[in-house]
Amino acid sequence: MDPQTHNPPAAGLAAAPDAHEHSGDKYQSTFITKYIFSQDHKMIARQYLITGIVWAVIGALMSVIFRLQLGFPEEDYAWLRPILGKWIIVNSDGIGSIAPDFYYAMVTLHGTIMIFFVLTGSLSGTFSNLLIPLQVGARDMASPFMNMLSYWLFLLSTLVMGASLFVSTGGFGGGWTHYPPLSALPQAMSGSGAGMTLWIVSIMLFIASVLLGGINYIATILNMRTKGMSLWRMPLTTWSFFVTAIIGLLSFPVLLAALALLTFDRSMGTSFFLSEIFIGGQPLDHIGGSAILYQHLFWFLGHPEVYIVILPAMGIVSEVLAVHSRKPIFGYKAMVYSIMSIGFLSFLVWAHHMFMSGMNPFIGNFFVVATLIIAVPSAVKVFNWIATLFQGKISFTTPMLFSIGFVSMFISGGLTGIFLGNSAIDIQLHDTYFVVAHFHIIMGVAAFFGTFAGVYHWFPKMFGRFMNETLGKIHFWGTMIGAYIIFWPMHYLGMAGVPRRYYRFDSFQAFGQFDSINQLITIATIITFGLQVLFILNFFFSIWKGRKVTSLNPWKANTLEWTTPITPGHGNWEGPIPEVHRWAYDYSTKGAIEDYVPQHHPVERQGAH
Repeated sequence: MDPQTHNPPAAGLAAAPDAHEHSGDKYQSTFITKYIFSQDHKMIARQYLITGIVWAVIGALMSVIFRLQLGFPEEDYAWLRPILGKWIIVNSDGIGSIAPDFYYAMVTLHGTIMIFFVLTGSLSGTFSNLLIPLQVGARDMASPFMNMLSYWLFLLSTLVMGASLFVSTGGFGGGWTHYPPLSALPQAMSGSGAGMTLWIVSIMLFIASVLLGGINYIATILNMRTKGMSLWRMPLTTWSFFVTAIIGLLSFPVLLAALALLTFDRSMGTSFFLSEIFIGGQPLDHIGGSAILYQHLFWFLGHPEVYIVILPAMGIVSEVLAVHSRKPIFGYKAMVYSIMSIGFLSFLVWAHHMFMSGMNPFIGNFFVVATLIIAVPSAVKVFNWIATLFQGKISFTTPMLFSIGFVSMFISGGLTGIFLGNSAIDIQLHDTYFVVAHFHIIMGVAAFFGTFAGVYHWFPKMFGRFMNETLGKIHFWGTMIGAYIIFWPMHYLGMAGVPRRYYRFDSFQAFGQFDSINQLITIATIITFGLQVLFILNFFFSIWKGRKVTSLNPWKANTLEWTTPITPGHGNWEGPIPEVHRWAYDYSTKGAIEDYVPQHHPVERQGAH
């Protein structure tokens, strides 16, 4: 028996008044209140998930479009004109090409959509909403109305961002980091006017959504845990959502302040981020600001944002690896402390994105050291995942495959981060395709693998059916191979000095030799996108036609969500909420009847026949 099973509940953190008794359905609902303006955390999780899927398809399609431009810049794209309209320029010979302004808007919106809407809003919104009340033993979130409001603000922010692409001047094309002066001066470039204004409004709405959700997650975990659910008995998924919410609550207001100051510069003649700018040969009439100040404010959110994205995926993977290897998670307390360490250290490394900004080298050394230190808790998690798999009774289910794939991506992407965290090497690699390769593997693909693992694993709890395993495994192997073909060659492009965010490279003699690599990456991108369509078809088909779940606990897991009915109603448990007696990872325990012992089983039952 692990010593953690004997920890008493935390003092002063008793369960909510309705935590244990529940008779009848006190949550009467109509179609609108059940499916649209729902206050049920499970339905809100589904809303976040499906909204995220829609925007992931849109964001991925954008990447396909600009990869076509990079891989085959001389091809005729007139066939896209009926879809993209004026953004496809047709010359006198009838040959169509992608407009440069549209290309840069695609690059900008792709990054914004994927980082904020899909990997932050949808990932945390889906699994934090679904799992926190179920795993801590609560009827719902601390504030169901606030939870509903957070989703609708999220949806509204995505629609405003989408609308920015359709204004007459087009969407903002200055990159997802929206540095001034391109973002601070409406006349700076096409898209810096109305497109950038809508971008700012959208992100402000998104931040409000994140803050409402984060407050709710923290309050639910601290105040609504069932009897016996001490902090040291919480699953690692809940721990990761908890620390993620704290990081978001501390970092996103900084970006909100930066956007407010940016709005003042754009509209009110202030100069927080502008100084000594000439427009059309005429000097700007207000000076004294600093564009570097904006970078500091942005990256104070921007680097914790990396962990807001990856920590939930880490928590999901930790749970899935333990369940499908039938082993206790290795080093539970070390895993929790590493999550806390990552959360703390994420606020001390932001300026490693700014080594080329003219930073004092001595200050830069601090951020180099902090960046290397944050690799330590990440390495602890990797070694513990590998130790969990070692000699386990591994079932290579689809969620397990994606979890193992996550570990692979996290290792390979993390190792390249050591290069970029070194200020001397970063001078050569900054703003090259090496950076694109690094953060797409560790922040993009790895986070998506964690998301896919979670979707396949908890799909039976969300919809009462299974997704198709054969299609799931095709999805995994195709995506795994495709992702490495797409992003691994980019490291070599970056080491050769190929810069990112360029419209085309065929006019550069030094970079013309890489045409074949760009073509390979583009073809792999199209094929990999097609495999995500396969996932979407599997997902929506399985909601209505998938194999039905016939047992409460199909994966034979230990956490409390598998003690609810197969399709739980609003309130989760029909009777009293189970009391917790042990930690979440009693797998293959010596003397037990089966190879798992759920958290609500009393300790004295262990080994009983």
